[in-house]
Amino acid sequence: MVRRISTKLLLAVLAAVVIPFLGFAVFVDNQMAERMSRQVVLYALKGLAADLASKVDRQVAQYIRDVGLWAESPTCDWAIAEFEDEQAGRLEPGEQTDTRFRELQRLQFDAAVRVSDIDLLLLLDSRGRVVISNSIDGQGRRLPLDVKVALYARDFSAEPWFLAGMEGRPYSTDHHVSDLVPVQNTAPGKHPENYHLGFSAPVRSLADPEQVIGVLHSLVNWKPIQDEVSLPVMKNYFQGLVGPHEFPSAYGWIWAADADTIIGHPNTELYGQRVSGPDIGLPQMVEKARSEEWGLYDEYTFRGKRKNAAFKRTAGPEQGGFHWVVGVGIDNDDIFKQVRELRGLLLKSTLAVLLLAVLMTMVIARRTTSPIEELQRHMQRVASGDLDARIEVRSKDELGQLAEAFNRMTAEIKDQREQLVRAEKDAAWREMARQIAHDIKNPLTPIKLSADLLRRAKDENSPEFDRIFDRTIETLQRQVEHLREISSDFHALTGSHNPQRVPVDVGAMLDEVLALDAAWAEAQHVTVTRSGAGGTVLADPGLLRRVLINLISNAFDAMPAGGELHCELSTGDGELLLDLRDTGPGIPDDVRPHLFEPYFTTRTAGTGLGLAIARRVVEEMGGRISLVPAEPGPGTVASIVLPLAGDATA
Repeated sequence: MVRRISTKLLLAVLAAVVIPFLGFAVFVDNQMAERMSRQVVLYALKGLAADLASKVDRQVAQYIRDVGLWAESPTCDWAIAEFEDEQAGRLEPGEQTDTRFRELQRLQFDAAVRVSDIDLLLLLDSRGRVVISNSIDGQGRRLPLDVKVALYARDFSAEPWFLAGMEGRPYSTDHHVSDLVPVQNTAPGKHPENYHLGFSAPVRSLADPEQVIGVLHSLVNWKPIQDEVSLPVMKNYFQGLVGPHEFPSAYGWIWAADADTIIGHPNTELYGQRVSGPDIGLPQMVEKARSEEWGLYDEYTFRGKRKNAAFKRTAGPEQGGFHWVVGVGIDNDDIFKQVRELRGLLLKSTLAVLLLAVLMTMVIARRTTSPIEELQRHMQRVASGDLDARIEVRSKDELGQLAEAFNRMTAEIKDQREQLVRAEKDAAWREMARQIAHDIKNPLTPIKLSADLLRRAKDENSPEFDRIFDRTIETLQRQVEHLREISSDFHALTGSHNPQRVPVDVGAMLDEVLALDAAWAEAQHVTVTRSGAGGTVLADPGLLRRVLINLISNAFDAMPAGGELHCELSTGDGELLLDLRDTGPGIPDDVRPHLFEPYFTTRTAGTGLGLAIARRVVEEMGGRISLVPAEPGPGTVASIVLPLAGDATA
């Protein structure tokens, strides 16, 4: 019972505290942490993609504006005119070639290359011939002579960008490797500084703006664009996801206008690879970028990592751009790092709360059930008869009140028991006195009458005095013997006699008792038979003889009109069994439960102590006695079972 109370308390605490806490933890984990973290990161990715696309668009637009402004410079017109005059041979005899405008233009080109991302500036005349170019690179180093010779010797008249420029249109050349400038990084692999963008603008005549007299072409290094997708700003943006001393996996990329060819990536070895190809295997991302201008990719796996990403298209050709696909992605491990940390924190908190709740519940349950256990132990003591059991009251709460009530109840039970014992003793003594008085009164009446008769005969000098005297003496002796029998019965019932247990042959004693009652049996027409060899038991011969006499007398009394008494002795399992079977009317069902009660009798004469004494004597010898209906009837079987002398204890 106590364990069940403890279990109920524990379950109640779990239901009231731990389960709601677990529900809250699960809600925070699933609803707030995971969903909010993912949604926030996805929106951040989308914003970063748009911001990166805007930066790229601004850079490209700046390159277009720069080449357009330079093309509008008067020095371009003057330098082309100066170059064409020289090429046409329009110099006066003895006049030296004038290169001041071309030199001025070269200085301007060198200054522009030194402070910008441009690797090459070419000014071409209307026939595609190089008028002038920069003479140094971005680090201020002179261009190799063979590079300059190749530039001036090359015919650019068939280049698409030149043809567009001569038609009066600006032209942009997409990501490519140019052969116009020397390779800057000769190490193995693909390097962004070896890739370029081309931007061209028509050079118009100052005198006639409708006339295109040449083309200005700039070759811009790809590295500044590559740097935009590798800048730490994206990693810094997501620094809060992973912690101050860790580096998030966020990175950007640029795909060509076909949304399939990689032209910008932190891993430059991917330059030129197709996103939908077998090496990368992400055709769904290609389809997504081709169908939308801006959006979020579905979650995908790249090189064993689950990722999320967003993309944004740059400006199209009609706006002077290349319509690239700019993307920003991050590993899911970084997105959900805080979620995992929060989940771990929630798990630890839940375990701590659970442990604390269980410990507190166990303490409370122990403090609650300990008084109940003590009450249970004291109740068991009371049940075993110890009415002096008392519980120490340690509190004033309900359990303390229960202990006080138990103590009061035990004290009351003890008082009531003492009163009941006294009442039972008084009733027993009154009943015994009444029975003794009744049993003594019966023989006293004939004694008194006989004494009165004897006195009157003497006073009257009756001639029958001698006969009356003899008869009176005989009556007195018989009644005194009856009184002695009554006294002996009560003495035997009290158990004050100390029996002397010796080996007794039950068969021989049975034969002795049957021989004494042979005349009674013959006078009452009762046939007595006997079977079995009997055995030896340890018993008081006088007491055992009295038991046999009592049982045989009861059998004769049950057959006043004659009958049969069969006595059977047998042994087995270390015991001796004596069955006395009569053919009387049997024992009524309502009488059978009271047969061995003191003072109970169905006969008109007798004390009602015979069977009670017989049971006590047999039980003191370690045996059993019973009276049951004979089967088949009619009649009764009186059975005595006694341990044989070899198994009895003295």
